[in-house]
Amino acid sequence: MNELKTRWFDKVSRECPLADYPRPLLERKNWICLNGSYDYAVTGENDAKPASWQGKILVPFSIESDMSGVGRAFRGTERLWYRRFFTLGKESGKRILLHFEAVDWECTVFVNGKEAGSHRGGYNPFCFDITDIAEDGENELIVKVFDPTDDGHQQRGKQYLKPFGFWYTATSGIWQTVWIEYVPEKYIESIKLTPDIDRGIINIGVAHNCVCDFRLTAVIREGDREIFSADILPGADVPVPQAHLWSPEDPFLYTLTLTLECSGSKDEVSSYFGMRKFSIMKDDKGIPRLALNNKPYFQRGLLDQGYWPESQLTAPTDEAMIFDISEMKRLGFNMLRKHIKEEPRRWYYHCDRLGMLVWQDMISGGKPLNPIYAGGFPNINVHVKDNQYKVFHRDLPEWREEFEEEYKGLIDNLYNSVSICCWVPFNEGWGQFDAKRIGEWTKKYDPTRLVDHASGWHDQRGPDFKSVHKYIFPVHMPTARRAGGRPYVLSEFGGYSWNIEGHVWNYKKSFGYIQYKNSANLSQAYRKLYFNQIIPLVEKGLSATVYTQVSDVEFEVNGIYSYDREVLKISEDVIKECNSKLVIR
Repeated sequence: MNELKTRWFDKVSRECPLADYPRPLLERKNWICLNGSYDYAVTGENDAKPASWQGKILVPFSIESDMSGVGRAFRGTERLWYRRFFTLGKESGKRILLHFEAVDWECTVFVNGKEAGSHRGGYNPFCFDITDIAEDGENELIVKVFDPTDDGHQQRGKQYLKPFGFWYTATSGIWQTVWIEYVPEKYIESIKLTPDIDRGIINIGVAHNCVCDFRLTAVIREGDREIFSADILPGADVPVPQAHLWSPEDPFLYTLTLTLECSGSKDEVSSYFGMRKFSIMKDDKGIPRLALNNKPYFQRGLLDQGYWPESQLTAPTDEAMIFDISEMKRLGFNMLRKHIKEEPRRWYYHCDRLGMLVWQDMISGGKPLNPIYAGGFPNINVHVKDNQYKVFHRDLPEWREEFEEEYKGLIDNLYNSVSICCWVPFNEGWGQFDAKRIGEWTKKYDPTRLVDHASGWHDQRGPDFKSVHKYIFPVHMPTARRAGGRPYVLSEFGGYSWNIEGHVWNYKKSFGYIQYKNSANLSQAYRKLYFNQIIPLVEKGLSATVYTQVSDVEFEVNGIYSYDREVLKISEDVIKECNSKLVIR
């Protein structure tokens, strides 16, 4: 097992870790957390349910992680099994929903020996109605998992069976919260909240399973003051007079309570929303800019991969998640690009309430690009058409269809997150296909947000930006022809590194774009990069930056923080000084 740990390792509850309510934007009071100790076994791919169990695993941490208590590799020729028992009191007039926030990659779920359902996709949440197979008293839950990692075509992000460089240890099996929720027979299935600051309204979409007459009541509070209380229809525009606008500088959130009454049942959920607007507009000089609440707004961001040394894709605690967000904000950043990962819904809740903009990447899949296409052509401004499916390793139609289905699921899952301002379907050509079409579809499906249709490398002249990645080589403004009237964003750059013995994953095999020997040299180089190359471009049209990155990740040592979050590697004063200059005047 790896010896590197964060300060939160010893704070993890071994009885029920990550026990906070997992879905803050649609919250009910009657729920049960099923995180904790499970029996586990690893079998062959064709083996039936194991007759005996090999040990204990701590859910929701992946089998590969130290935090799980197992810490072993898992391959596509194997099957991973989980078992635990839980107690229910079956309540009259209530249905029982079994939720999984994320299981990587394919799973089948059994309750009391009967199949509850199956799911494919390693990042989006899902649930099954187990009312008819659950028992009053003790119940048995079994989950069977298959995950081929990089042997498969599926969306997996940077997971690798043999990690090196910027490819990281795989995350297989249950890696986010498992929970049970009691709901009435007729209940609210989902909500969709769309603020419109220009009209001073919040559109409240509600999906429910009532097929007869119903009553839907909405109550909105601004702090302790009730500003709206009335019956509404699903999809109603509700006034928010003199709206208190949300921004990173003032992350104000309204609270919302919805009550559905139907056929003698009553369902109440609580939620929240922020009044904000993301758009593109021209500044006083006619330069296209990213805008927040109808004003040009420079987004100072960081690449955020969301990995932890003891627990990989799963943050060890809620406090650990909060640290990354609040610390980056303290240093003067106002945006995180969540890189090729979908976080648990609580992470976005913390960004909403703390005030941190988010660019949300879709998870990449398929095989990585040939280096000629991944690094060679882009650095001489050659952009390949992405309808060449074999070049981009998206050969089969079903692979592309699966990507689009999961991408839509990601948008649906995170739509209500106040802080998400941009969707990023493709990164550096990896698994890219039909990016312009998918970018345009995204704009129609969610017109409230911006889209970086092809972040770095193979621009297809789609919405909304001229998005450039630049490591090692100097940063320049793109020509007007290449920008095509779109704002210019530097969506990855930097990657300056310092390899600190005792605070890294593997001191001898660490990777970074440009290496420095100490904090003083690294800080000096960081300041020079910003003052010589980045800050002068702001007045010329640079509208957003994404420095690589929040923290080191396994072999990759180009973080602002060390992987264990113990060493701030670049001078705090230098970071704050550079960020203070990144404003549109």
